[in-house]
Amino acid sequence: MIQDKAMQDKMMNAFTEQTKNLYTPMRKINALLVENMEKMTDFQLEALKAYSHMGLSQMKQATEVKDADTVRDYSASQAEMMSSLSKKILEDAKTMADMSMEFKAEVEKILEQSRSQAFNKAAEETKAEAKPAAKPAATAK
Repeated sequence: MIQDKAMQDKMMNAFTEQTKNLYTPMRKINALLVENMEKMTDFQLEALKAYSHMGLSQMKQATEVKDADTVRDYSASQAEMMSSLSKKILEDAKTMADMSMEFKAEVEKILEQSRSQAFNKAAEETKAEAKPAAKPAATAK
């Protein structure tokens, strides 16, 4: 009966340890995911604000068109705005890609640490189980 209790305790401890080892990387990844979502959301809101400002600026300039000279000026400003908009879109896309790559690298780092810890723990357990029992000292004849 005592052996059953000891074996049951050993199994529960092993299960608890395995569960802890499983959820630790998941918890880290979830925290990283939330942090990354926050950064991406902030970035996207700022980008949206900049794009909206560009659009509103062009609308305001369009309301000031009154003659051929202002049409020419407005057309020139449209070309400049499109050029700066293209640059901004490319910069924003690069920033988003960099943020994604950074997130990917962090997730891979967490997974590698978890794999390494599991491998090391398994190796230690294998060594402990493979250790031969101490041999009794040879008796003199």
